[in-house]
Amino acid sequence: MNADRSRRVAECGLALALLLLTSCVRAPSFDIVGSFFPAWLACFTIAILLTVLSRWLLSRLQIPIAWPILAYPSLIAFFTFALWLAFFRS
Repeated sequence: MNADRSRRVAECGLALALLLLTSCVRAPSFDIVGSFFPAWLACFTIAILLTVLSRWLLSRLQIPIAWPILAYPSLIAFFTFALWLAFFRS
């Protein structure tokens, strides 16, 4: 019984060590005027602009949004993740 527990602790320790020792080869970033910005920040900014465009389009087509406090942050998240996958997929 004690051997099983020590083996499990050793396996968990090895898994934790592997997770802590891994790293990214290259952090995705953009060089803008000599300063590096994280790629997620660029995706987030573009997503906000796309959400504003979507809101304008929905209001232009007179489509009512029942829960805008949920719809617009969800659209921002959707556009952010979609842009991230489109541009930084390995």
